[in-house]
Amino acid sequence: MQEQVWPKLPCNFAPLCIPMKFVLEKKDSQTQARTGSLITDHGTIQTPIFMPVGTAGTVKAVHQRELKKDIQAQIILGNTYHLYLRPGLDTLEKAGGLHQFIGWDRPMLTDSGGYQVFSLAGTRKIKEEGVTFKSHIDGSKHFFAPENVMDIQRSIGADIIMAFDECTPYPCDYSYARQSMEMTHRWLLRCQDRFDSTEGKYGYNQCLFPIVQGSVYKDLRAQSAEFIAKQGREGNAIGGLSVGEPAELMYEMTELVTAILPVEKPRYLMGVGTPWNILEAIDLGVDMFDCVMPTRNGRNGMIFTSQGVMNIKNKKWANDFTPLDPGIPNELSHYYTKAYMRHLFVADEILGLQLASIQNLSFYLWLVGQAREHIIAGDYSSWKTSMIQQISKRL
Repeated sequence: MQEQVWPKLPCNFAPLCIPMKFVLEKKDSQTQARTGSLITDHGTIQTPIFMPVGTAGTVKAVHQRELKKDIQAQIILGNTYHLYLRPGLDTLEKAGGLHQFIGWDRPMLTDSGGYQVFSLAGTRKIKEEGVTFKSHIDGSKHFFAPENVMDIQRSIGADIIMAFDECTPYPCDYSYARQSMEMTHRWLLRCQDRFDSTEGKYGYNQCLFPIVQGSVYKDLRAQSAEFIAKQGREGNAIGGLSVGEPAELMYEMTELVTAILPVEKPRYLMGVGTPWNILEAIDLGVDMFDCVMPTRNGRNGMIFTSQGVMNIKNKKWANDFTPLDPGIPNELSHYYTKAYMRHLFVADEILGLQLASIQNLSFYLWLVGQAREHIIAGDYSSWKTSMIQQISKRL
């Protein structure tokens, strides 16, 4: 039987083949908020930016066409753990990488799979060499180490790949947090050795972001940030937050770390979060965000809007024929009414999940775009305060 040959994407998917570069453009005078441009082979990302999560090669319930046209996503995420298990590296390599496989011609980031592996607390074993774990799909055994996680992400083909780390739970004691952080640092050195000694498979540049750990302990966070900063990679990430700790602790740790990480490199706060979390973290100097909240909560009927948060299943919306969210420039949010959206959820129609996901992601991308405009205008601090009050209201 003849082997299947996957069709290649049209020529406008061809990358530029230039090293990733971050251009810092404007800094707010009253806060640490800033704007920049992150230039990759698959396009330029204007920061601050929110990255929709496409765990298994799809942003759940959202077509790539809507991601580009309605949501205006500049970059999306893929998940190493899930893509490694399904569809698997053989399929992805034959397709020409994840960009080709899913038909996405803009930048992409892959996480290391560490968070998913470490969340399998009852079915994995952590050692210095790496992590042995069982697949949540069929129970088969697998092994992730810094070296093969770099190889896996090379095969997936993201523009930005993440170092393999351990994400500590909250709460965890100081001794465990310190040992975990030190192992994450040793793993980073192994990640770098493997990454720097290999090349990408698809003809465009990839870069590696290390991850700051240290739980909620100030001295550990500072030590980790200093270690990561010394590696001189193209960008840096802050991990191990938004895992159950109070928001005030998350902001405190973020502020401490951003004061240490180099100003001229992009800073990525992993897994954060609510719209107000994002605005506060932008205030502290963070450039990049991701979270499953807009799609996951949307599929359960929680709608984020420019006027506040609504549970679209509530009876109060049954006869409300006003647009879902006239405050953002998304025609779908203007076209569909609250009453219709409620009907879709009550009737258990799949379209409701899709429209809610599009609305929430559109809102998130609109929000970081507005943040960028107000940083440039020089009034980010006052705008942030009033905006948080507005968008966090329960409607």
